Amino acid sequence: MSGSTFGHLFAVTNFGESHGPAIGCVIDGCPPGMALAASDIQPDLDRRRPGTSRHVTQRAEADVVEILSGVYQGKTTGTPICLLIKNTDQRSQDYDNIVQTFRPGHADYTYLHKYGLRDPRGGGRSSARLTAPMVAAGAVAKKWLAQQHGIVFKGCMTQLGELAVGFESWAHVPHNPFFAPVADVAALESYMDELRRAGDSCGARIRVVATGMPVGLGAPLFDKLDADIAYAMMGINAVKGVEIGSGFASVSQRGTVHGDSLSPQGFKSNHAGGVLGGISTGQDLDVCIAIKPTSSIRSPRESIDAQGNSTVVETLGRHDPCVGIRATPIAEAMLALVVMEHALLHRAQCGDVVAGLPAIAGSVSGAQSGSSA
Repeated sequence: MSGSTFGHLFAVTNFGESHGPAIGCVIDGCPPGMALAASDIQPDLDRRRPGTSRHVTQRAEADVVEILSGVYQGKTTGTPICLLIKNTDQRSQDYDNIVQTFRPGHADYTYLHKYGLRDPRGGGRSSARLTAPMVAAGAVAKKWLAQQHGIVFKGCMTQLGELAVGFESWAHVPHNPFFAPVADVAALESYMDELRRAGDSCGARIRVVATGMPVGLGAPLFDKLDADIAYAMMGINAVKGVEIGSGFASVSQRGTVHGDSLSPQGFKSNHAGGVLGGISTGQDLDVCIAIKPTSSIRSPRESIDAQGNSTVVETLGRHDPCVGIRATPIAEAMLALVVMEHALLHRAQCGDVVAGLPAIAGSVSGAQSGSSA
């Protein structure tokens, strides 16, 4: 009932608040015998953590993960794995001026009306800081899926505000603060510098891909793989839209184009995004998410206070002018958690080997632009 647990067979319970002493998660259902150390998890947390460039919040959190349980002599035991990340750089006083007011576009209003009280310090449970434990859990899932099935997850930014980001190579993604698949990010840097000076914010579009997928993951009617992907992605803070494969572009496509033709060598396209009938095709999972502009901005905006009186809200403190900049590892983690859940579900019902005809893995021409790069 609390809404803090994601998954069933690989269940991740998220705990903590943005300005509490710590955040973390408990993973229940991780298969035993997998070598696991904090060093397997830390790299993904480092990709997500704040303060990594001038374009994100300057909250200086190291986000060092500790494994408190579920691992003995370096291997998972099959019992719950507790991961802890301490908060070390809270500045709760920055939120004193919004204790009795509501930021437009933020969850302040709904949290107060639902629970009768709210934690205004960094947004409490509504803060994107609570994505860090999910990234940590996703790293555990990524390792198991890579070892057992050869599945690899990667993501990139495809749009920043009004600026479309082209695709050149996945190799560029780790080398700039935007996770952009391009060599030159000067235009993105200038755009964000101007946005910060204006005291405003913007949204972003993020693409995440899973390669090496087996055929057969997904359980119709109501546990479809793509349905669970959409559910997971909408659980990420500030996400307002999800596309799988061609997504909304499917509306303007003809059936002769959208339907992915098959040949003995594989699918000739991937408009379906790697899922048909809620079941994986063996092609890349190809998912895009739309992230709204950050709600906490310096620009004054009209609102009301807790008594219903008109007021003007101006948010102080340290905030991401675009939360989408750090969203790529979060989207990767959530996709990994979904695939992990379905891999375990398939193993429980059907075993590790997919029944039926031989799989025709991959695509002759790849998925949409960049999927085979």
